[in-house]
Formats: sequence, structure tokens, C-alpha cells
Amino acid sequence: MRKLDVKEVTAAVRQLCIDANVYLGDDVVKRLKQSLEREESPTGREVLKKILENVDIAKEDQAPLCQDTGYAVFFVELGQDVHFTGGDFSEALNEGVRQGYKDGYLRKSVVSDPIERKNTGDNTPAIVSIDLVPGDRVKIIMAPKGGGSENMSEVKMMAPAAGVEGVKDFVIDKVRRSGANPCPPVVVGVGIGGTFDKCAQIAKKALLREIGSRHPNPFYADLEAELLEKVNKLGIGPQGFGGRTTALAVHVEVHPCHIASFPVAVNMQCHVSRHKEIIL
Repeated sequence: MRKLDVKEVTAAVRQLCIDANVYLGDDVVKRLKQSLEREESPTGREVLKKILENVDIAKEDQAPLCQDTGYAVFFVELGQDVHFTGGDFSEALNEGVRQGYKDGYLRKSVVSDPIERKNTGDNTPAIVSIDLVPGDRVKIIMAPKGGGSENMSEVKMMAPAAGVEGVKDFVIDKVRRSGANPCPPVVVGVGIGGTFDKCAQIAKKALLREIGSRHPNPFYADLEAELLEKVNKLGIGPQGFGGRTTALAVHVEVHPCHIASFPVAVNMQCHVSRHKEIIL
């Protein structure tokens, strides 16, 4: 059994909140540059240049990549041989969010009640998904989720007979209906299977994959490639001004489901596809 003081969790989460909002991943930057080379629309090219310029400015000035610094979403892989000391893990994680959003001068976007709309003032509580795994390490992934892209996400409870063609139609139609709202070029996370809530969770988790990676199952890898091609033929383009770069990637994740169910979720991410991780 390994003992881990929750103060380490707080310190790590604080830094993750800042870094995730300031530094865009190398995989995303690489795909943006590749898209710039391929983009045929003059306006689309200018938009991509501005996006890349913004990435550099954020890094140089230590400023957020976007004014919407997102809801603090965490995916945690908790080793079953870890014992936390010095306090409560959830409280320590939320304290890290408080410190990170305060010290990083990040916008606080969380309201305590969805009807009353009163801001919590510190961007807590965080949304945390925990998977218990073998070992004595804790992996924490922080993924700030902006409202613009999140609002364009959707779950559909399909009939099993809809099959893969139903999935394709739903994903393409969702991106088409979203238009410029999620700030394209987007990353499209697709969750297939599980339950109403599980398919949404794995769709969001799909956004964490390295841009350019493919699903290990060749069938779903081919589905990702086909969906990406069809999405980029919609002509929405960077920031909705037209072009062939509507999406940087489409990532599909799957989970077993009930014989009577066929849930499918689409979770959209804007071109600021932010996430950082640490292992404690």
C-alpha cells in the first residue's frame, strides 16, 4: 500500500488547470499546421493562421488560449494500492481547481444552480470520473470544456436496427446542424454503446486521444476515417467561413450495451482541444 498526501493532488491539479488552458498539445498544433497546408479556401487559411498565431501568443504571454476557460473536467485512473492521507481526495482536487483558476487568472464559469444561475466564484465543483485500476499510481487528466462546443453535443437512443449507417447519419447531421457554433475546426468524440450516460462519457473521453491516432479495431478505425472525410466535405470550414477543414479528427469509442439498446453520443470539442495529464 502506497500512501499519498492529498496536498500533492491539490498542487498537481492547480498546475494542470493553468497548463491546460495556456498550452495547446503538440498533436493539435501539428494537425492545425497540416490543415493549413491542405486548406483551399483563402478565408479558411487566414483563420487557421490566426488560430496558430493565438497558440503562440498564449504560450509567450502565459495567457489562456480562449476566454472560455471551461468547466473543469477530470478523468482519474486511481491505483487500487493507493491510500490518500491528510484529507479527502475530492476536496483536495476541488481545492486545486480553486487555486488554479485564481492564480492563473482563468474565467470562472460555473453556476451553483442551473435555474438560479449564481456563479460559484471559483469554478468548482469539478466534474470527476474515476476508474479504479491496478497499481499504486494516480493518473489525473484535466480537460477544460467550454460551453460553446459542449452545447453542440447530443445523445440519441437509436433502435439497434439503425446500425452503423444510422451512426454515420447522426454524426454527420449533428456536425452540419452545429455549423460554426462549436468554433471549428472541431474534434468530434463519438461514443457508441453502454447506457444513456455511459455513451456520453466515452464520447467525451474520446476527445482525449492523440489527434491522428486510430481506434485499435480496424472496423472502427475505418469508421473514424470515413466520418472525418464526410465531415470535411460539409464545407463549414474554419470558424464557419467555409473550406475543407471542418474537423481535425473524429474519434470513436465503444462499450457493450443492452440487446434492446443502441445509444450513440456526439461530444464536440472546439479547435482549442485542451487537456493535460500527470501521474502521481
